[in-house]
Amino acid sequence: MKNVLIILCLLIVAGIARAQQTNLITNVDGRKTISLNGEWKVIVDPYELGSRDASGRTGFFKDKKPQTRSDLVEYSFDAAPSLNVPGDWNTQKESLMFYEGAVWYRKTFDYQRKQNSRVFVYFGAANYLAEVYLNGEKIGRHEGGFTPFDFEVTNQIREKDNYLIVKVDNKRRREGVPELMTDWWNYGGLTRDVMLIEEPETFVQDYFIQLRKGAPHQLAGWVKVNGKRLLETVTIQIPEARISKTFTTDDNGYAEIGFEAALTLWSPENPKLYDVLIQTEMDTIRDQIGLRTIETRGPDILLNGKPVFLRGICIHEEAPFRGRAFSREDARTLLGWAKELGCNFVRLAHYPHNENMIREADRLGLMVWSEVPVYWGIQWENQATLDNALNQLREEITRDQNRAAIVLWSVANETPQGDQRVKFLRRLIDEARRMDPTRLLTAAMLHHADGETTRVIDDPLGQYLDVLGCNEYIGWYDGLPEKADRMQWTTTYQKPVIMSEFGAEALSGNHGDELTRWTEEFQESFYRHQLGMLKRISFLRGTCPWLLMDFRSPRRLLPGVQDYYNRKGLISNRGEKKKAFYLMQDFYREKREGR
Repeated sequence: MKNVLIILCLLIVAGIARAQQTNLITNVDGRKTISLNGEWKVIVDPYELGSRDASGRTGFFKDKKPQTRSDLVEYSFDAAPSLNVPGDWNTQKESLMFYEGAVWYRKTFDYQRKQNSRVFVYFGAANYLAEVYLNGEKIGRHEGGFTPFDFEVTNQIREKDNYLIVKVDNKRRREGVPELMTDWWNYGGLTRDVMLIEEPETFVQDYFIQLRKGAPHQLAGWVKVNGKRLLETVTIQIPEARISKTFTTDDNGYAEIGFEAALTLWSPENPKLYDVLIQTEMDTIRDQIGLRTIETRGPDILLNGKPVFLRGICIHEEAPFRGRAFSREDARTLLGWAKELGCNFVRLAHYPHNENMIREADRLGLMVWSEVPVYWGIQWENQATLDNALNQLREEITRDQNRAAIVLWSVANETPQGDQRVKFLRRLIDEARRMDPTRLLTAAMLHHADGETTRVIDDPLGQYLDVLGCNEYIGWYDGLPEKADRMQWTTTYQKPVIMSEFGAEALSGNHGDELTRWTEEFQESFYRHQLGMLKRISFLRGTCPWLLMDFRSPRRLLPGVQDYYNRKGLISNRGEKKKAFYLMQDFYREKREGR
């Protein structure tokens, strides 16, 4: 009877979660796709004239061309320059490095549609507002610079001379998510893959297949089909484990799943991924899924039931020598450096990174903190801002809910305390728990001083979280490095704490004594004193220095040193390891060896 009640509770939770899903098509790598990447023609439109022409009759989305030598048309995609997609516009053209505004993209293509098929256009991300048109018709709009979106174009696409036009606008907005002020570069453009997805008339749109919370030998979740025929038989197969289970969808196209499965658990030491097939009569989706449990007990984080210390590093989505990172090669470079540092964990700040990063973390055995860009001073009382944040959270979770690497969903970074802020963030926390009850919730919070030598972690938001993130810069913004030697830390919560940021800036190759800022020696000294302090915190269960690699930021203005770069990286933007990298590497080696 007890087991029956547990299963019923699980089905109720899953039913709530499924109702909150987006309409996003997931696991695009496991589907039939046609890439639209490559060169796109672009028109830079700082005054946003493209929504209508000078006469007010039409706009750039019509891709109008003069029919006679007397026709007045004051734009031309054919004569316009090109940009590569995926990619940011800032680093592709020097004149656009600081540009914030509208750019119109155009891609022309032919398409041979299969009989009884459906077609969707999929965008990995576009920063920040995107308006999408196909063959002169508006097919959709999306807000948010770091999450995917798609639109069905079955009735708009044709065999010859399609033109897909996207207006991308990266202007910062006070009511936006993130808001006006950030400490990273506002890269604009179609920054991730663009593709067509081909599907049968009824297809598997989305699914959630993970271990039931607290039950390492029971798989649970759901499958969602999309189409006219929603009553479908769905088969879940894990060939290596000789598992084949069949379920039936309901009138809404959903099937709850749950069954026993004794499988090898995913971990950093053994990042085991299983080939999983989700089949209906008309569709087959293939994925690689790892299975593991993640939970807390008092101040401990338990991975597969065993305490684990998160040896982490923060990463911005920026590639060495370039701009916005997007490719599998970029992911392998950045995560490869993290592995070399000795990490078993990465914090992907301050927004959802591209899917290649999550997939590679799955393969490499790196646990992931994934974050939505609720950053600093969001408009807490603005309902549209909350709706925007909720939508980005849903799209983030929907895309990555089957990736074993993700162990933490983060709802915020360094947000100022206040009742409206807590109310806003509780909505995000509740939504994340409804959609995914298997993972832990966190946020990067601040601390306060209690006297000269005590720092306290007691943010009221902490009572609603599973794991407490804390950002601190004692020795950089707060005194000199030796100040950390005198610091003691306390918390009002019996919960795990991760030091989610600490760091100091150093220009690679700039040397001097330990008290000269911007030198590698100052940064190295900072880390030496920091690590001594961190070792004394009994409830600490993870460290996540800020950060892996130098990255662009318009807030960093010091000529000859910063030059619009935040220099807190342990590695320079040219791939050069600084002295502090090796100090942190030694610390993680000691942690790994249990010393």
